[in-house]
Amino acid sequence: MNKFLVVGLGSMGKRRIRCLQTLGYKNISGFDPREDRKEEAKKTYNIDLVSDVSAYVAEHKPHLIISVPPHLHNIYMKMAVDNGCHFFVEASVLDDDFAEIISEVQNKKLVAAPSCTLFFHPAIQLIKKIVEGTELGKLSNWLYHSGQYLPDWHPYEKVADYYVSRKDTSGGREIVPFELSWLCRVFDFPESIASTFGKTIVFEGGDNVDDTYNLLMKYRKGFFGVLTVDVVSRYATRRMTINGQDGQLRWDWEHDYVELYTAKTGKWEKVSFEKGAAHAGYNPNIAEDMYVNEIKSFMSAVENTGNYPTDLTYDWNVLKTLYKAEKNAL
Repeated sequence: MNKFLVVGLGSMGKRRIRCLQTLGYKNISGFDPREDRKEEAKKTYNIDLVSDVSAYVAEHKPHLIISVPPHLHNIYMKMAVDNGCHFFVEASVLDDDFAEIISEVQNKKLVAAPSCTLFFHPAIQLIKKIVEGTELGKLSNWLYHSGQYLPDWHPYEKVADYYVSRKDTSGGREIVPFELSWLCRVFDFPESIASTFGKTIVFEGGDNVDDTYNLLMKYRKGFFGVLTVDVVSRYATRRMTINGQDGQLRWDWEHDYVELYTAKTGKWEKVSFEKGAAHAGYNPNIAEDMYVNEIKSFMSAVENTGNYPTDLTYDWNVLKTLYKAEKNAL
């Protein structure tokens, strides 16, 4: 029987518990150093609580769901591999101990699944299919804007009170690889990259936050990409435009369709998809299905019935893309 330990019972840990329960898994335990979070998780989801995480992992060998702040990921990834446990880990922005962990994962033939949530969004699956098809012709360029307002992430706590206020794991910096994790699946990794990034506005707790990133990328196949990520947008935004020799694609995450213009016909077509519903209290565009399908994919890899779309090596290359962009900043 599959046994799970969710490490970290904040907003993402609770979401992962919901995902597991939606998929029918019941043997779920949780750990968090904060008593209030443990009690809330137990009351809301009726899970077991763990007080000594090291001892529990050593004895029970559960699948670990690592939902702690990014600067703590390596601690629990190493705990998982040391005990021969498969693990899922939230999106990273730091690569501490990655070389050692990747080596151990490979040696022990473990499933290590770094989060790539947006890749499971139906619009992005559709965009990937169109880019790989013939409708757009030879690609010229793409432009994508991902914007949010950092104080809106956790309305129940101050920015200064959690990891997004740290310089190395700040909200703006974290979202760059979060977006690149799917963009690199659709367009490949860039051949060269430059950037501008920094702090542009003032909000409480944001003294260390680089709130705006602009990445300019060139690809081996001769097209260009522009990615803007910010945590200053007062209205949460995700918008994509892709230009090809034979057409154009547009996507706004508020819609349940992708728009496709074909130069040959001179017409726009709306290609629809099922958007899915958000969990209560979340932005209506953050569909819960993509989180459920992400965990479902992780478990298909664990149970040898399917493959997870990325691995830690891929994730490390995404992080190296961020680091290269920062190194090549104007």
